[in-house]
Amino acid sequence: MEIKLAPSILAADFNVLGKQVNMIEGAGVQYLHIDVMDGNYVPGISFGTPVIKSIRKNSKLVFDVHLMVNEPIRLVENFRDAGADIITVHAEACSDLPATIEKIKNMGLKVGVSLNPASGLDMLEPVINDVDMVLIMSVEPGAGGQAFIPSSLQKIRDLKEKVEKAGLSIDIEVDGGIRADNVMEVLEAGANVIVSGTSVFGGDILDNISKYNSVFREYEERHSASN
Repeated sequence: MEIKLAPSILAADFNVLGKQVNMIEGAGVQYLHIDVMDGNYVPGISFGTPVIKSIRKNSKLVFDVHLMVNEPIRLVENFRDAGADIITVHAEACSDLPATIEKIKNMGLKVGVSLNPASGLDMLEPVINDVDMVLIMSVEPGAGGQAFIPSSLQKIRDLKEKVEKAGLSIDIEVDGGIRADNVMEVLEAGANVIVSGTSVFGGDILDNISKYNSVFREYEERHSASN
């Protein structure tokens, strides 16, 4: 699976959001991770469809919309119309997860399911054959800047094994506490979509992306040499 960096705009400077989105796109980034928080499922409130619509007009990035909201089935059409390409919902936030996934897929979008640190992979059983991506939260959802939870690595390994045994082609995304100096562990565990907020948007954005790309190249070279 291709490795993709998905910078989270939760850590961007909203005073110059459009400029920063254009900057990461110009640097070759493919995904933009968009964290939507409702103040209910998670304590924080971030932003909604107006922000997504405003940046959609000037960006061709894949909009990876992560809905940290209760009963997201109510809202998915609004986020499709705002410009989402992928909608990820939390398994814990859906009273009918299969119906939620079916609705997103019927709208022609890719669909992801996210699991909180305390949630087991068994929650994926009813839907694993129907999703395009699984998002492993490596911090508690709802706030940026937290430290990576080390036990997440085994969870990623277990998920990777599960996906491979089932013969599925599913992206494994990881979100929370990832930096250029620890991302290699996450890649080695089996992830291929890397969400990063502060360590992309904090400081020199282009230099930060370059550091990630260097690690990605090292990983790919290491594994191409071993094959």
